[in-house]
Amino acid sequence: MARTLPPTTLWTLALGASVLVVLVALAAGSAGLDRELILALRAPRVLAAAGVGALLALAGLSLQVLLRNPLADPYVLGTSGGASVGALLALLAGASLWAGAGIGALAAGALLLLLARSALASGDDASPRLILVGAMLAALFGAWATLLLMLTPDERLRGAIFWLVGDLSAAQDNGTCVAGAALLWAGLALRGRSIDRLMLGAEAAGVLGEPVRRLRLELLVGASLAVGLAVSTAGAVGFVGLVVPQAWRLAGVQQTRQLAGLSALGGATLLVAADLVSRLVAAPMELPVGAVMALLGAPCFIVLLVRGAR
Repeated sequence: MARTLPPTTLWTLALGASVLVVLVALAAGSAGLDRELILALRAPRVLAAAGVGALLALAGLSLQVLLRNPLADPYVLGTSGGASVGALLALLAGASLWAGAGIGALAAGALLLLLARSALASGDDASPRLILVGAMLAALFGAWATLLLMLTPDERLRGAIFWLVGDLSAAQDNGTCVAGAALLWAGLALRGRSIDRLMLGAEAAGVLGEPVRRLRLELLVGASLAVGLAVSTAGAVGFVGLVVPQAWRLAGVQQTRQLAGLSALGGATLLVAADLVSRLVAAPMELPVGAVMALLGAPCFIVLLVRGAR
């Protein structure tokens, strides 16, 4: 039997890694520790990356519980496609790109809620129907995004493509994403026992007295709001919600209260590290952080699929 580390050791390692990555991200690329540079440029970007990473990891955890599927991801249900369509519509209309992405992501979550209402209300496993509805929405939004991209003026096309694959170069949310992640973490922690029971199955959770329908709705709404806020800040960054919660499960963490806290910390650390790589690997050019995360996340996704097949 594989040995797992105790929660105290895992928290210590996670906190140590987070502090180290943040310090390196603040100082990297600077000629010495320039206080003004750190406060004006580095700190807001690191704060935004940490908040977005925490939001995506917690959203992934919520959807994995909702679907009882360890391979669920915030983008598998079409929310990312909705954000892309909203961003491109805002770009064509001359409106705020960030506002358009946020509205699009929230609209996609609301549409999913409406279409999957019967699945959430049923007492059986909602995972297959929700995944099918989400996949169809993702395909629909992807087609609309492609058509809108063809209509984007040439002078804006490069920026639109860069943003659609994830970009933190202009992200300065003043702690909004961190506050949103803290609220979602608090909700998951307070509902920890109920969520653990839901992981046993809808029927078992109902027998134990849990309001299955309401709990499913809470998880879906919370995940949609989190992804909407994250995408409106940094664009379409994938794989964080898939990789981080599953990595902690493989490390032996199973209780939702522990898993939520470690997932938020791990997601924040991972995205700050990915943003650091995107800034330094091709300096002075910057790579899209979403592309960097895809290079890291796709192999992890393949490994998880192979492990699941076995």
